[in-house]
Amino acid sequence: MLAYELSEIQQQHADAGNLWLEFLRVPALSVGLYVLPAGGSDPQQPHTEDEVYYITGGQGRIRVGDEDRAVQTGSIVYVAARVAHHFHSIEEPLQILVFFAPAEGSVAA
Repeated sequence: MLAYELSEIQQQHADAGNLWLEFLRVPALSVGLYVLPAGGSDPQQPHTEDEVYYITGGQGRIRVGDEDRAVQTGSIVYVAARVAHHFHSIEEPLQILVFFAPAEGSVAA
């Protein structure tokens, strides 16, 4: 079994000093913590894997393809592989658990 505490992952993320920290990786799945500051921008590009975003803190908006919606603590968003998407209008720092299936970067572009 692999088990994690969000508070420990948050500390590892802060220590690393990056927007993204992957903490679980197996062939069929990877999971990480993505943090975007208030007023910040989201530099990500479409991925070759499906993604699920679970907002664990903060408030902002996400654009997926031509759809746009507000996100906040408790929001869950699915994004299909290769679909353009990004977070924007970040009012409170966004903390996001990101689930990739299969693991991020495992599908050829």
